[in-house]
Amino acid sequence: MTVHIADIIRYPVKGLSPEQLETTQLAVGQGLLNDRGFALAPSSSRFDSENPSWCAKGEFLTLLKDEKLALLDAAFDGDSAILTIRRDGKSVARGDLSTLMGRVLIEQFFAAFMPPGPRGNPKIVDAPNTMFSDTETPFVSIINLASVRDIERVARCPVNPLRFRGNLHIDGASPWIENDWIGRTVTIGGATLKIMETTGRCGATSVDPDTAERDLNILRILQQGFGHTITGVYAEVVEDGPIQINDVLELA
Repeated sequence: MTVHIADIIRYPVKGLSPEQLETTQLAVGQGLLNDRGFALAPSSSRFDSENPSWCAKGEFLTLLKDEKLALLDAAFDGDSAILTIRRDGKSVARGDLSTLMGRVLIEQFFAAFMPPGPRGNPKIVDAPNTMFSDTETPFVSIINLASVRDIERVARCPVNPLRFRGNLHIDGASPWIENDWIGRTVTIGGATLKIMETTGRCGATSVDPDTAERDLNILRILQQGFGHTITGVYAEVVEDGPIQINDVLELA
């Protein structure tokens, strides 16, 4: 079977739900457009709003500690900068993130939605030309669906690939073959990427993205079944170009 893109996914706000795309434009040295461009920083965060820049994931709300976030659906319109938050299909918050008032509306919702605690209420934050991914370098995250199916074999139950919060789901490859691609370049649609490193996983993968329950210990499943806690690879865009669903992935 030809290796191809099965899904294109972005996460406009770190820790919140994904958005499925049919097509997107990749740019050199950048992640997907509007992917993790915003984050939710509690009052205790060391994120500096006066001098905003990338910070490690521990400074923000994430599924690792805040699994309740998985109960929400987030949609971001890049043209209008409007973020809409839904729960159970109903809109519960909406705000223009390019304005102070719009951010306040979103922040008021999260102040009421998240359990009170010592970290304080979260604020919507961003930083110029910054992607709040788990790495400071803005990579594109690639998940091999065959590897996820192999995890299912070991777990003996379904494993939603969205647990791994990747940008591109690929299908048609052998399980775990992506780990052998480190250092190689690939063409996808009109873009070229270089596979840079494997993706180590954390406890956030234990959270079911549909129910917000911590129902599977993915790290233990990976360690017991495969002797590692890796799923997926990070790639750097080295040549601009468009990509879309069903585009073929070709190794150089």
